[in-house]
Amino acid sequence: MKPFQLIFTYAKKYKLALTITTISMLVLVGVQLLIPWIIKTLVGTITGPGASLDDMPFVTQLAVVVLLVYLARAVMQFLRSYLAHLAGWGVVADVRTYIYEHMQRLSLRFYEDKQVGQLMSNVVNDTDLFEQLIAHAIPDVVVNVITFIAVTAVLLALNWQLTLLSVIPIPFVILSLRVYARYVRPAFRRRQKDLGDLNATLNDNLAGIREIKAFTRENDEAQRIHTRIDNYRKSLLNALKLMATFQPFVDFTSSLGTLIVIYFGGQLALKGTLPVADLVAFFLYLEMFYTPVRALSGAWEAVQGSLAGADRVADLIAESEEPHNTPGALAFPGQARGEISLQDVSFAYIPDSPVLENINIHIPAHSVVALVGPTGVGKSTLVSLIPRFYDPTSGVISLDGRDILTYTLDSLRQQISIVLQDVFLFYGTVRENLLFGRPDASEAEMVAAAQAANAHEFITQLPDGYDTLIGERGVKLSGGQKQRLSIARAVLKDAPILILDEATSSVDTETELLIQQALERLMKGRTTIIIAHRLSTVRNADQIVVLEDKAIREKGTHAELLQLENGLYRRLHSVQRDFEQTLETTV
Repeated sequence: MKPFQLIFTYAKKYKLALTITTISMLVLVGVQLLIPWIIKTLVGTITGPGASLDDMPFVTQLAVVVLLVYLARAVMQFLRSYLAHLAGWGVVADVRTYIYEHMQRLSLRFYEDKQVGQLMSNVVNDTDLFEQLIAHAIPDVVVNVITFIAVTAVLLALNWQLTLLSVIPIPFVILSLRVYARYVRPAFRRRQKDLGDLNATLNDNLAGIREIKAFTRENDEAQRIHTRIDNYRKSLLNALKLMATFQPFVDFTSSLGTLIVIYFGGQLALKGTLPVADLVAFFLYLEMFYTPVRALSGAWEAVQGSLAGADRVADLIAESEEPHNTPGALAFPGQARGEISLQDVSFAYIPDSPVLENINIHIPAHSVVALVGPTGVGKSTLVSLIPRFYDPTSGVISLDGRDILTYTLDSLRQQISIVLQDVFLFYGTVRENLLFGRPDASEAEMVAAAQAANAHEFITQLPDGYDTLIGERGVKLSGGQKQRLSIARAVLKDAPILILDEATSSVDTETELLIQQALERLMKGRTTIIIAHRLSTVRNADQIVVLEDKAIREKGTHAELLQLENGLYRRLHSVQRDFEQTLETTV
């Protein structure tokens, strides 16, 4: 979508406000044209033959007309300003909402090489420029163009020879506008990118402030932020330099017209071919003639800046969305039994570089399957295919005997709960985080879920219990506490399929026991897929799938896999057992 098309698509919603704004601008132009004509009439009256105090009633009438004109101008200025801002900020709000909704539909692959701060800059800073375009730049351009045309008509009526002489500088101004646009838009786009880089680095550093302090990197990171700030300053000054070069050129060029009128208009007045009143009016209108020309330079700057922001927003909107509902997809009928089948499934993040090849697994309903293998063999990628965070490049994944592509995304994901090693908690209270997966749950259901996850006891000991603020990403909680909140959230969702990705790692033995007890309650009656490096946690699984080199190498129970001579599982188990024994001996 092109920048102007993007902005005006959302501006249609506010066409009434924009229409009234346009009408008020036209009235304002009429008011501006009327004042010099009244002054011309006044000068002609008081300098004409036979002028006397008897003309005061007419002068009074002119004063009353001017008063009414100024009152009308005040009303029109209010309408033009308020309604233009109403439309401008309305478009900004609508575009921001759409961008966020679009970003939620983008695949996880999109976020793998993006910085949060850069995306926030797209949503906030780039869209902010749309208001300048709708509320300021476009109205200013419209008013100035209409004013220029109307004043030109009046000047032609006053004296066509002087008018033709006055427009001599205009082609130079138009040429400078074209040259200015060629260079300033890339400059503003660079400015917006550097602003995004600054926001992204600030976001990373504030989120990682503990690591910065722990590794005593304050000076290094302060220097990195200084570099980002300096880059933004330089790109901003580069854009402003272009503007600073352009504006004086426009002012100087337009001033040449005044010089021309002084010389030739003075000649005409001295010859008596141009009345003094007309010359005075001509000068008043001449200022109105060049004011739009000068104002267009500022409006043009705002237009180019807004389009630079729109370019970046359009690039974001052009990003393809995540796996979406296939034609004819239906909502899942009720709750799934939980039977999962993967048939010849392959997947690649990059074409021709597969991560998984020809995976075949059958997971009966209510059974427990463990995925094990060396780091980086694709265990987490494999489970990400089930809720369709990614779609396989080939093969079929079925749930209860039907291809998951035939289900709508929302209804499919409602059947699945996920507990990850790296728990993400939102800034807010314990209650808000527990209810995130099921906002309509009752107080009793929430407490029961916390009890099932062995979390209720520590929650009640917090300063405000369930209403305690837990900070950014749950910074006020320990790793085990965050893990148990995550489990409670999954209990409350009550989905028939459960995915556990290293859910008991990186905690002490006592906490691991509490988490393991909670997980056993959660797994009861559910189809469960466990990813674990610690093989002691999966020995009771109904089926263990061993992955290596993009494919399945072994399948079976714990006992069956230990019987395989030179088996990978047996080797991994032996290594871990020896390590644990060595650790116990050392302790």
